[in-house]
Amino acid sequence: MKMMKASVTAAAMLIAMGALTACGGGASNTSGSSNNGSSGSSGNTPANTASSTPSTSSGSTLNIGLNADPPTLDPSLSSALVDRQIMLNIYDTLFALTPDGKIVGDLVKTWEISSDGLTYTFHLQQGVKFQDGTPFNAAAVKFNLERDMQPSSARKSSLTAIQSIDTPNDDTVVLHLSQPFSPLLGVLSGRSGMMVSPTAAQKEGSNFANQPVGSGPYEFVSRVKGSTLTLKANPNYWNGTPKIQNVVYHIFTDPNVELANLESGAVQLIDTVPASQLASVKNNPNFVVSNTPGLGYQGFYLNTSTAPFNNVYLREAVDAAIDRNAIVNVVFQGEASPGWGPFSPASPVYDAKTETPPAPDNAKVKQLLQKAGDPNGFSFTYQTSTSSVAVQMAQMIQSMLQQDGIQMKIQQLDFSTLLDNNIKHNFQASALGWSGRVDPDQDSYSFWHTGGPNNGSNFSNPQVDQLLDKARTISDMNQRKQVYDQFMNVMHQQDPYIFLYFPNNVYAYTKNLQGFQAYPDGVFRLINLSLGQ
Repeated sequence: MKMMKASVTAAAMLIAMGALTACGGGASNTSGSSNNGSSGSSGNTPANTASSTPSTSSGSTLNIGLNADPPTLDPSLSSALVDRQIMLNIYDTLFALTPDGKIVGDLVKTWEISSDGLTYTFHLQQGVKFQDGTPFNAAAVKFNLERDMQPSSARKSSLTAIQSIDTPNDDTVVLHLSQPFSPLLGVLSGRSGMMVSPTAAQKEGSNFANQPVGSGPYEFVSRVKGSTLTLKANPNYWNGTPKIQNVVYHIFTDPNVELANLESGAVQLIDTVPASQLASVKNNPNFVVSNTPGLGYQGFYLNTSTAPFNNVYLREAVDAAIDRNAIVNVVFQGEASPGWGPFSPASPVYDAKTETPPAPDNAKVKQLLQKAGDPNGFSFTYQTSTSSVAVQMAQMIQSMLQQDGIQMKIQQLDFSTLLDNNIKHNFQASALGWSGRVDPDQDSYSFWHTGGPNNGSNFSNPQVDQLLDKARTISDMNQRKQVYDQFMNVMHQQDPYIFLYFPNNVYAYTKNLQGFQAYPDGVFRLINLSLGQ
């Protein structure tokens, strides 16, 4: 075996990044997952309004604005960025991401990988306990990985290479793979690496998402669905003491309302800044704006299993009719980059040839409509969130398509319904994106491989399956890039998803919030934050 360094450069040195918001509602966030009921109570605050919260004068409570209500707090089920905003502070991960895009050990202290890439040996941190007192050990890691390998888990497709798991002692886990799987450490720095308490998971069963227990710096306290979610500091955290004692997340589906709550002092950190207000917030000495490139992409799914988008020519027609530059300039005022694929400029497999969108081509649209048998155009329904930015973008797309006789009806849905419809393929077009990961496999496989857990388009193509499977077995990133280039060429012929842009991670916070660091995955790490006077 060869010893790996305690840090691995993720995604081959993240270069100029360019995307965000997440698997989510059009211009705003997130994707797929189940909708779970609320638990506990933290007041009767309606969503989208400033709330009555514990005093922040002592720095004991941090109030955070989120642009959507988290669908689930169970990492086995989650596929929304807004979930991860909370979960990454409740759960530790086996591996972690640094602000500069490297993968380092977290609950895994050191590790080795065999020369054939089939055996991974993890040496765990010692003395760690879950928030309910359950010891963290090799048995807990095995429990979590096997839980995520169940058919009901959204993590299953990311862990299929694991053939067996050995636990020779309490501090060592050995994974035996059926074939080399180059994305594994990146996978284990995300939801698949989030460790839940085996005791709590077995006790709560399907209710675990409403009573989550991890080993992270903050513990779940209560939730009012659609309004607030409260955490408290873990007094026994193994990796340092949180500086802020209480955290209250507030749900704002309107980014202008979210910003107004920051300006009023009701919240101290927000995950969305309206592009039209960005300049004024930057110029306000009371606030700090964090604007960094991200890893994600945004666009919309086309349901390939039902009319009208079971016709590939109609999918191509929609793709050819859209002006991505106009969307970026008008909706985001340049705070995003036009995109035509899932690999942002931050990705090690980014290729300007396959990711840079062509200009809209009305002549090509007409030809495609003719081939499809709909020379006079067709109609479809586009599902999106109620976010004002998402609706503005939908209206722009509607206007572009109308020029070619394509009639698009806009259907606004609450975020949970939008996600649920996507999972059940209950849509014609669904405006959801992805927050991005450091390994390209996590930005592609589960979305377009046949039967993938995030394959909202119900897309199946043997050539795409073969290429995505092949890329997973190659360790050299330059060779993987060649495979992903082939994959993108097929995707541009099939168009199961209409890529629109790579967003930035844009946040704002009050100047007395100290210790904030932006991460390329767009998730807030709270342990080192503090509130001054």
